Amino acid sequence: MSASAPSSATGSIPAVTGAAPRRTRGTAIVLFLSLGGLSFAVLQSLVAPALGTIGNDLGVATTDASWVLTAYLLSASVLTPILGRLGDMVGKRRVIIVVLALLLVGTVLAALAPNLGVLIVGRILQGAAGAVMPLSIGIVRDELPRERVSITIGLLSAIFGIGAGVGIVAAGPIVEALSWHWLFWLPAVLVAIALVGAIFGIPESPVRTPGRLDILGTVVLSIGLVGVLLAISEGEKWGWGDGKTIGLLVLGGVALVAFVLIELRVKEPLIDVRLFRHRGVWTAHIVALAFGFAMFGTFILVPTLLQLPSVLGYGFGKTVSEAGIFLLPTVAAMVVAGVVAGALIRRIGPKIPMLLGGVSVTVAFLIPALGHAEEWQIVVSGILTGIGIGMALAATSNAIVESVPAAQTGEAISANTVIRTVGSSVGTAVIAALLSADVTPQGAPSDDAFTVGFWVSAGVGVLAILAALVAPSLAARRREAAAAGVDDFDELDAAG
Repeated sequence: MSASAPSSATGSIPAVTGAAPRRTRGTAIVLFLSLGGLSFAVLQSLVAPALGTIGNDLGVATTDASWVLTAYLLSASVLTPILGRLGDMVGKRRVIIVVLALLLVGTVLAALAPNLGVLIVGRILQGAAGAVMPLSIGIVRDELPRERVSITIGLLSAIFGIGAGVGIVAAGPIVEALSWHWLFWLPAVLVAIALVGAIFGIPESPVRTPGRLDILGTVVLSIGLVGVLLAISEGEKWGWGDGKTIGLLVLGGVALVAFVLIELRVKEPLIDVRLFRHRGVWTAHIVALAFGFAMFGTFILVPTLLQLPSVLGYGFGKTVSEAGIFLLPTVAAMVVAGVVAGALIRRIGPKIPMLLGGVSVTVAFLIPALGHAEEWQIVVSGILTGIGIGMALAATSNAIVESVPAAQTGEAISANTVIRTVGSSVGTAVIAALLSADVTPQGAPSDDAFTVGFWVSAGVGVLAILAALVAPSLAARRREAAAAGVDDFDELDAAG
């Protein structure tokens, strides 16, 4: 922990009287960080159900309008590690203010966009807010008492899943009642409040990692991420055997390998890839990858199935708004599970919550894989999905925090965030490809296509379970953290 963490209470009057203001300040910090994270997560998914409407209004095809999602994804993936590293170097508060300002400008620009080009520029600016997650967790680690850290990280992590769910749920009613421009105006209000709160309510962290930004590593990582993610995002449209798709995958893969080699040699790496050797880190990354896939897999499978005409024999004939209501239990379960996971992590470490999350989401997909003709199957699956995502996202973030030195929190969480984003992109592309590969004569995805999609997602859940089983126990994590120079466990023992 940083030097800013409070020491153990001594029982003196000054220690008691100073506790309330500090707790109040901590609550305000969590509130403003939560608003920023919620805004980013909502904007990530809010436009997905409205791509057809946006395309029609701007006079472009839906395939072209999909760049509204692609631009956001690419921007977030490239800028998250860069801004996370800058936060460690120059101050997390300073960088998160810049990030929220870019998010606000991008959101207003998107709301005012007269054409697709301007909208894409706005989305690129919004993507910078992908760094909100690592910066927020770094601030929490530096500023809050140790006994509140795991629960707060659990809440912040769950909020990213919650925001994505809220975006899917709210998109239909907003577009139907107002217009697609309000998909940006409403989140802009939250961003503005979070920005003001960051300026006036968040102190600057004393934990820094002096140095220079690794320019070569930044360029090579950007090429690698853009190549891989662009190929995954556009592969279905271009064709998976198309030269552009294969070429970008090869370019991206080579660049990512080169990035690892560069980072092993430079004195001040953008991401210290040596941290990946720690079992607590690489297992958390695998779980994050799997849950990125699962989260966006369910956000495609469930609304699509619900909105198909009931005359097909397996659709439910719901409107966009009605389909969104079915995701509300998922969102509610994420909230509860994230907080519960934080409390469990403080007592028993992140391994068990991570494992429970993997089991929950696997069962969540097994239910509709075995049968999805009844509404209760969709609802129960959604609740279990929310529990799994809330548990796992909280556990992976805490596992990273407890496995790396405080000065490297930003870059380590940034890597985890990017890996989860890659999982989301892969999940979106794979599920979309499965649904489009097996269609009825009317052009709708077949019932078998949904069954395969649910089975594939369940298989990814099994991957998360295996990674969680390999993750270190609390005792092993203590030994690993000590070897990495992390002293938080000593403070945890003192607090508990």
